[in-house]
Amino acid sequence: MTAGEGPGGAAGARAADWALATRAVHAGMSPDPATGAIVPPLVTTSIYAHDHPAPYSYGRDHNPTWERLEEALSELESGAGAVVFGSGMAALSAAVATVPLGGTVVAPADSYTGLRRLLGELEAAGRLRVRLVQSADTEAVARACGGAQLVCLETLTNPLLRVPDIAAVVAAAHAAGARCLVDNTFATPIGCRPLSFGADIVVHSASKYLGGHSDLVLGAVVAGSAELAETLRVYRTDHGAIPGQLEAWLALRGLRTLALRVPRQMASAAWLATRLEADPRVVRVHHPALPGHPDHDRAQRQLPAGFGGVISMELHGTADDAEAVCRGTRLWSHATSLGGVESTLERRARWPGDDHLPPSLLRLAVGIEDREDLLDDLVGALDRVGAAGGQD
Repeated sequence: MTAGEGPGGAAGARAADWALATRAVHAGMSPDPATGAIVPPLVTTSIYAHDHPAPYSYGRDHNPTWERLEEALSELESGAGAVVFGSGMAALSAAVATVPLGGTVVAPADSYTGLRRLLGELEAAGRLRVRLVQSADTEAVARACGGAQLVCLETLTNPLLRVPDIAAVVAAAHAAGARCLVDNTFATPIGCRPLSFGADIVVHSASKYLGGHSDLVLGAVVAGSAELAETLRVYRTDHGAIPGQLEAWLALRGLRTLALRVPRQMASAAWLATRLEADPRVVRVHHPALPGHPDHDRAQRQLPAGFGGVISMELHGTADDAEAVCRGTRLWSHATSLGGVESTLERRARWPGDDHLPPSLLRLAVGIEDREDLLDDLVGALDRVGAAGGQD
């Protein structure tokens, strides 16, 4: 099913006149044709009746709940089609699988560990070649594009929050005959729509901001062409990388509040970054809202709605001190992941693949709580660690 057909099709036809916040509420939300229900029904079947007028055959191939979510995501990212997967890694894997055997992938050296691990495994198996570069260094990325088939970016790198020049990298990739993939998980369509910069593929871990409530695992790819979307859809069916029906339904529900949650999270993150930068117990804060951030000017142009809801900060003291701060908060949950309504934090160098990061670097994912309460909680944890003699 393509955008504008089937469930929500009538709404999709008017969407070009709507603001993004309106699209987030209404995309994929036409009344159910069987019952008139305004809230889309959760369709949990694995089989469909033969000789039925509906265009469904088997549960691994199609599901009406998936299709409503795909329509909504394609609408929000202004894509030609979307395909949802069982996880963000499944979505990334499908996109990487479009690279021919022996092909070359250019990827950020400071990107999500899951992508770097996947590419490393595929390179070790002889499936493809990998070039890792600093994606915010446009000239370095352009030099690496020669002979590549896929160039990967993140709108905001994880976890150091560098900002690549998407349009320039897309131009370099296309000049070399490569597709450009942008992981837009951190920015969401509220912050950035990479297809409008010429990107070919947008990937989301829908477990994060799109779902928004830390209660699902899901991934999505939005393609700039209908042909590429169909290729990815066939890959999903053939490889069994399908999403759960409930997870897709929950993500569709989560999208309805995206335009309320994400601006609040971005504004609170910018405010917190400024306050934390002034704390003498903090060595460095990484967030593009800060004037001293190396990509601040670029972020202002490329992320006009806000600079993301994630902050990274390096603390004075040891890794143990940083872990103690994580354990010492009351509002901030000490947990992996981000994008939920609750705030989370963790020391990233605790994980293999991120052990090159400063040992005291904390990644803070800002939720929708009151920002003063969040700051007080962090300051209290820093105070307690300092009182115990842990801080320099």
